[in-house]
Amino acid sequence: MGRYILKRLALMLPTLFLILLANFVIVQAAPGGPVEQQIAQIEQAKKDKAMNAAMSPNTGYQGSRGLSEEMVEAIKVQYGFDKPAPERFWLMLKNYAQLDFGKSFFKGESVTDLIIDKLPVSISLGLWSTLLIYLLAIPLGIYKAMHNGSTMDRATALLLAVGHAVPVFVFGVILLVLFAGGSYWQIFPLQGLVSENFDQLTVFGKIKDYFWHLALPLLASTVGGFAGLAYLTKFSFIEELGKQYVLTARAKGLSERQVLYGHVFRNAMLIIIAGVPAAIVSILFAGNFIIEIIFNLDGLGLLGFEAVVQRDYPVIFGTLFIFTILGLVLQLISDISYHLVDPRIDFESR
Repeated sequence: MGRYILKRLALMLPTLFLILLANFVIVQAAPGGPVEQQIAQIEQAKKDKAMNAAMSPNTGYQGSRGLSEEMVEAIKVQYGFDKPAPERFWLMLKNYAQLDFGKSFFKGESVTDLIIDKLPVSISLGLWSTLLIYLLAIPLGIYKAMHNGSTMDRATALLLAVGHAVPVFVFGVILLVLFAGGSYWQIFPLQGLVSENFDQLTVFGKIKDYFWHLALPLLASTVGGFAGLAYLTKFSFIEELGKQYVLTARAKGLSERQVLYGHVFRNAMLIIIAGVPAAIVSILFAGNFIIEIIFNLDGLGLLGFEAVVQRDYPVIFGTLFIFTILGLVLQLISDISYHLVDPRIDFESR
């Protein structure tokens, strides 16, 4: 297994390179880059100033003028676009090798500082929601598989269908309206991860305040995410329960608990473990940025979304770099978990 891990770690570098290259080409080709946005802002400001001057008497207004070539070139130099694209990509790779992600075009701060500042919010929301989803979905899926067709199975199927059908942002807005001072009850905080007086609270008070702010975002993301996993767990266990080795184990006189956790569990969990990396990345950076917007949680997902809208290239590629490395590491952890759950799976021999 050690040789396989070393191979996977070695493959991460070319994989990361190809992903960054593909996204660099796509992002650079997209219209409305930072240079164009800056030029448009300056021209709009000049038009507004000229219009005000034209409406005022005795100003000697002569009409608005476009930007000079020198000013356009200065803007290109400011954003580094005076260099050809291959040179910009090479400089980006050299800086990334030193963990230097540059400065944000529009926020004026170091991308590293921005990521470090936003990362705790995304990690808090992502890890807690993932933990809750798996703690709820897997036992429920096993129960539904063991009692397939029962009244409880049908009742929970209806709840799961509703949870799966309602979009996360709709459920988040409903929770805000009902429990955060919208039109009914002011029970939970409306926004933020902690209160303004967080530093003045006791240790127990800080823990309580932290989870009090996380209650609604966690509920929204958990309800929106655990239905699919519960169904996956159920059908995975149902498939294993119908196999010959289960009938043989029962014929030997083993109890249902021994059959379930001694034989079925290991095989049925393989497909669930395989989906853990994708689920974590999806919850952490794809689904939760909507939650961050709704509940005004200043996290990494929201930072990346704003960077795409503003064409803030250093932030886009910095967050992409973090997302990619995290995804590759989680995929490796998934393969290792495969082997730990079922030692018969040997990746080195393949």
